[in-house]
Amino acid sequence: MSGSVCHMSIERGWAAEQIPDLGRRVFVVTGANSGLGLATTRALARSGAHVILAVRDEGKGRAAVAQLADEIPGGVFEVRKVNLADLDSVRAFSDELHAEHTRLDVLVNNAGLMAPPRRTLSPQGHEVQFAANHLGHFALTGLLLDLLEAGSDPRVVTVSSANHRKAALYFEDLTGEHSYSPMGYYNQSKLANAVFGWQLHQRLTAAGSPVRSLLAHPGYTATNLQTSSPTGMVRFLFGRLLLPLAQTADQGALPTLYAATAPDVEGGQFFGPDGMGELRGAPKVVEPAPRAADAETGRRLWELSEELTAVRFGLPAAA
Repeated sequence: MSGSVCHMSIERGWAAEQIPDLGRRVFVVTGANSGLGLATTRALARSGAHVILAVRDEGKGRAAVAQLADEIPGGVFEVRKVNLADLDSVRAFSDELHAEHTRLDVLVNNAGLMAPPRRTLSPQGHEVQFAANHLGHFALTGLLLDLLEAGSDPRVVTVSSANHRKAALYFEDLTGEHSYSPMGYYNQSKLANAVFGWQLHQRLTAAGSPVRSLLAHPGYTATNLQTSSPTGMVRFLFGRLLLPLAQTADQGALPTLYAATAPDVEGGQFFGPDGMGELRGAPKVVEPAPRAADAETGRRLWELSEELTAVRFGLPAAA
């Protein structure tokens, strides 16, 4: 990816207050009821967006909207149920949106599942982190692409992690049947996010689509992804021992918000924090792991994802 994307200059210290007026543009944010998703939703709504909260638990989604409505009088919200680990749920969510919306402007692929201690499979038989973090978002993006192409300045922002740099794709053991490890398979899903975001950019560009694909990562951010992790070591390490080093969810959401709203972004760019080690700070353009832009890895993951989800984008492969 290095050399393929212009390294634009971002105003130092960019903050959510610099988001332009969003004028009721329609955003879908997955995992919007807590953590980074809630922080993203709040900032978008404050700038005038119509936000569709795509959540696994409708009750928690409604509670989040009640909180937001008190903070943002006049905010426009919808709560929609989707379990990204279940491809049937993803299709039902897409059907609902198509029945009630003629366009979407931005899709924020934010929801994530982190490090369940035991190997768990999705309803379709996929390792649950790969299913929720990658396959569900892959399918959702493909199913909503027609609505996005009808949108204004349409974008797909996929949230990865700095951990994608230490990851591998276990093509020979995607379900973890032989070698499951909680963080190893979490990291795999975050690398899959990065590969997908870059491949999507390449294919949208080849098709002449108006939709831009961008990537973001939040650095080290205190959210319930770590503090409520079912894996005790993850919960202790990230939710307690290292917690004083973490930034808030509002700060961690800034790279995503920049990718989703800044007028000067370019397709294929990856945004992360500008502090030491990309752990915290304001947004800047960052470099992904080289394997995220590897053409053969991208082709293989794309074709496999289409096969596993039965969702085909109809986009030409990158040259």
